[in-house]
Amino acid sequence: MLWNWQQDDWPNFHFDMNRLAAFEAQFLQKSGEVCGAVKYFSEGDKTGLVVDLITNEAIETSEIEGEYLNRDSVRSSILRNFGLKTDNRRVQPAERGIASMMTDLYKHFDKPVTHEALFSWHKMLINGRVDLHDIGLYRRHEDPMQVVSGSLEKPKIHFEAPPSSSVKKEMDAFIRWWKNSSPEGKKPLPTLIRAGIAHLYFICIHPFEDGNGRIARALAEKSLAECQGRPTLIALSQVIKRKRKVYYEALESNNKNNEITDWLIYFSETILEAMDYTLAMIDFLIMKTKLYDSLRGELNDRQVKVLERMFREGLDGFKGGLSAENYIRITGASRATATRDLQDLVEKDALVKVGELKSTRYYLKLNGKERA
Repeated sequence: MLWNWQQDDWPNFHFDMNRLAAFEAQFLQKSGEVCGAVKYFSEGDKTGLVVDLITNEAIETSEIEGEYLNRDSVRSSILRNFGLKTDNRRVQPAERGIASMMTDLYKHFDKPVTHEALFSWHKMLINGRVDLHDIGLYRRHEDPMQVVSGSLEKPKIHFEAPPSSSVKKEMDAFIRWWKNSSPEGKKPLPTLIRAGIAHLYFICIHPFEDGNGRIARALAEKSLAECQGRPTLIALSQVIKRKRKVYYEALESNNKNNEITDWLIYFSETILEAMDYTLAMIDFLIMKTKLYDSLRGELNDRQVKVLERMFREGLDGFKGGLSAENYIRITGASRATATRDLQDLVEKDALVKVGELKSTRYYLKLNGKERA
């Protein structure tokens, strides 16, 4: 069996533009909706939205690869990278590294893709790892770079990337393609098509020992930003993680030839779904602002701290709801004080109470809706 990079037409990807045009139109419409919604935000609310989205993306793109990070630590690092007030918590290298890469992606979306820029991302991403030989370098090992599953005795090979000896040549070609396919390039491509090809092309080269998936998703977002002329506000990894199996199946279905219409349809649908999530995040932030406005001056410091902690969980909410034990742990309050505070928040319509006794949980109440 030949892989796509072993085909005579590699890396000249083919696709049916007629089946993709409608997605581009939907993308332009949703982009306009996002810009219109954010336009009237205060600077503080816009910054809060950006920090929340970048934090979510950093967490989710890591979880796609099976790496689970501390949300508060990642968020703290991102706040610090933006020069914003944060706590002095100790942040682990992996959390600091992904935060640095995602912040760089947002701040420097318009910088060219070069070997050095990719090496820099890789160094950030692999921060603290001691098990890899080539950090901030393309892979050099002689063993085949394979994506496998199953037992060691009978592994299933889902993909084998080009040998390390040809990675530099492949990446030279990738960087030329990136430049030529840009809005100012010799052969500009439509927004979604370019982002989809960028992701698949890079992941099939698999140029690094580790981190290829996270960098490929970052490149897709960078491509979207370049084509829009502004940083993206998109929850791409959030959507991919929710349907991780479908994502890997789509990649595997498109690594054996270079006709990739099906991949581009999948990826376009994923981006559009991610933009819907962003619009929902914007609505969530608006509801948060309205709730705080309605309770201005009526909350004690403990209540403010807990509500902020719940809001930081975003649309998916505080998993399992907030318990009295959670409240005590977050605030350091006594049980009696926690009970009074929680009841007060229910009476003020900030929280809704569900269950009784040890099963009691509290959820945010926004515009009459419950959200964990």
